[in-house]
Amino acid sequence: MLRYRVTSSDGRRVENVMPIGLVQQFPKDKDAWREADRLGLSGRINEARARVSFHFLAEHYLKADFGADAVRPKSVNTIGHVEHVVRAYLVPRFGDEIAEDIKPFDIQRWLKSLHETNGLAWPTISKMRGVMHRIYKIGILHEHVAKNPVQHVETRSKSDYKAIVITPAQTLAILKALPSLLHFTLVLTCAATALRASEILALRWSDLLWNEGRIRISKRWAKGKDGETKTEASDGYVPLHPTLAAHLRSWREQSLYSKDADFAFPSLRARGRVPLSASVFVADHLRPAAKKAGVPIEDGQRFGLHNLRHSLSNWMVNKAKVEPKTVQGILRHAKIQTTLDLYTQEDGDETLAAQGEYLTALGVATPLVQ
Repeated sequence: MLRYRVTSSDGRRVENVMPIGLVQQFPKDKDAWREADRLGLSGRINEARARVSFHFLAEHYLKADFGADAVRPKSVNTIGHVEHVVRAYLVPRFGDEIAEDIKPFDIQRWLKSLHETNGLAWPTISKMRGVMHRIYKIGILHEHVAKNPVQHVETRSKSDYKAIVITPAQTLAILKALPSLLHFTLVLTCAATALRASEILALRWSDLLWNEGRIRISKRWAKGKDGETKTEASDGYVPLHPTLAAHLRSWREQSLYSKDADFAFPSLRARGRVPLSASVFVADHLRPAAKKAGVPIEDGQRFGLHNLRHSLSNWMVNKAKVEPKTVQGILRHAKIQTTLDLYTQEDGDETLAAQGEYLTALGVATPLVQ
């Protein structure tokens, strides 16, 4: 039996294998194609040429959405994360399947199994769903596929993770436990500005606008070099209060690397060529100082510079009663809901006081103890 399996010149896989007849009947290719025309199979063969595999669609996405045609260039961290999701998870599972034949329920069932069997957190799985959705979206844009099965897939995005939030008193205790002026100033700056670790490491002295009372945030340190800020909203300014400015000036006077182009928080081991390593600093200095200050950190529990960001947000909203919109501006979130949902936690004292105010408003007297 003579069959035609159609594969395009760019390596796209197709599924249709079409029987034509016996080899003895059609000894030459032109005879087989003539028979295919007579049977009306040419149209089906042409249609089959466009039926790409998910592997092809995913690789096309990595080239198209991260190249010159991208509306907004992606950061180094984002590129690495997406490539890992595509090549470590999506392609091994769906790579050999025809992209348009993948069923929404199969995708949803697989994503659920990643949580139940592999133990992946739902926010991580939700991001993987987002990458797969984007793969199809770019595929539709470039006319490789006509539909997106991921749009019907549901996941959960709420995280069970709760960041350790520390009080100003605990932060002060941490600062006192850091003997190095470099480390002291780094933690103080991070605690007062809520800068992300990658942003604070990227700071040069020229980014500190002393006369304007603010710090310019235009980049972040990732993969050993400067990169774009995490989001467009992150590109901006944070306040530089005179008290914080005084501490930063004091550190600059003692730093071996105090030129405008030098890193504000340099690696002394690398002679200032790069900023210090956040992971090393956290492991060797910040976590030990936090435990010494009485912060309850269990083995394996996350605690780092980012907790200072959570702590400032939580204190401003719950204790200082700062307007959430102002806190959003300091954190440079694109959406205020991110500030309220992820960076503030319920305050026990505040909820107790609120309940008391309600009972007072009701006019319920406190019963006398017999």
